[in-house]
Amino acid sequence: MAPGHVAYGLGAQYGLRITAETVAAWERGLALPTEYELTALAGVLWCAPGELLTAARSLREHRVSRELAPDELAARVGMATPAYLRMEESGRWRGNERQSAALSEALELTPADFVTATGREEELAELLRSAVTTRWQAYTRPVAKLVPLDRRQIQGVLERLHADYQALMVSTLSWGSTGTDRAGNSGEEGRAFLARIVPRFWETADPRE
Repeated sequence: MAPGHVAYGLGAQYGLRITAETVAAWERGLALPTEYELTALAGVLWCAPGELLTAARSLREHRVSRELAPDELAARVGMATPAYLRMEESGRWRGNERQSAALSEALELTPADFVTATGREEELAELLRSAVTTRWQAYTRPVAKLVPLDRRQIQGVLERLHADYQALMVSTLSWGSTGTDRAGNSGEEGRAFLARIVPRFWETADPRE
């Protein structure tokens, strides 16, 4: 359906004054519709709101893709709606362990989804970078506070990542190169490893990923 036809449908069926240019911007990812606009857009296109979203990352995107109203999700996780909305808008989840488990269940979040949606991904990345470059044992507890995985599993993943990183740094020190070349290769390989530290963490935690 052309953007102009979609814009007409939004106006005729939902009373929304949306231009064809705005619809086109939504399609290209240059602008984002509000929750009501997304629901209306799904109605015009005869599909579920979740089908119009790319891979959900934020709490709002996951909630909308599950077609849950804020008050409904807040009730499921056991908190007041205003409190939930403040967390959703800030992008930082502050629920307790029970509420976090309820959130994951209600939104069907994988552990990786949970970390991203609750605004913990960068903090996790910093901890993981420190774990592989220093003593990984010291980071089991901090990582366990962010990631909904068994602590023993986290220990195994950190140990593996640490070993992989250290082995990489040793292997890149090719004795057939000059000292400058060795240092350059080692640094480049190390930076590449650390840049993907969060995906590597999840891949190691679940080899199927």
